[in-house]
Amino acid sequence: MNKILSAIILISFFILQHTVIAVETAPRISDREIIESLAEIRGNLKRLDEKLDTVDKSLNKRIDDLDSNLNKRIDDLDSNLNKRIDDLDSNLNKRIDALDSKLNKRIDDLRTDINSRFEEVGNRFDTLQWTLGLFITIALVIFGFVLRMQWQMHRRQTQMETILETQREELLFIKKLIEKFQPPRGVL
Repeated sequence: MNKILSAIILISFFILQHTVIAVETAPRISDREIIESLAEIRGNLKRLDEKLDTVDKSLNKRIDDLDSNLNKRIDDLDSNLNKRIDDLDSNLNKRIDALDSKLNKRIDDLRTDINSRFEEVGNRFDTLQWTLGLFITIALVIFGFVLRMQWQMHRRQTQMETILETQREELLFIKKLIEKFQPPRGVL
């Protein structure tokens, strides 16, 4: 197909060129010269076809070689990229596993630390509760002693007031008796 198209283009080129030249007055050519020229043109066309075939084969070979080299390079690049991606994936997985184990260890350490602190706080609360209970007990005992003492003092005060009241009454009675036995003031 390419050969035929090439031949048509070349023939058209020669025809158009000769047509333009034909406008000029040309010397008379014999049939033999025409046949020889046609034979020469055919030979040239054949050589051009051969050259085109050679160029076509050469270009096809170069294209095939380039395609082969390109495919080989793409395959090499693909395998290298796959290897690098696998290596990166492996390294990333190792790092993630290492981070995961470190994180789990830190979480376990924190959990242990927090549990020990809670136990320490619990022990402190136990101590504080015991101390507070002891303080409250002592305060209640002291409060009880103070209440008892106040009650006793109130009871004694009431007794004393009762005694003083009776003594006062007795003293008033004795004073009235003494005043009755005493002579009037102006008599003596």
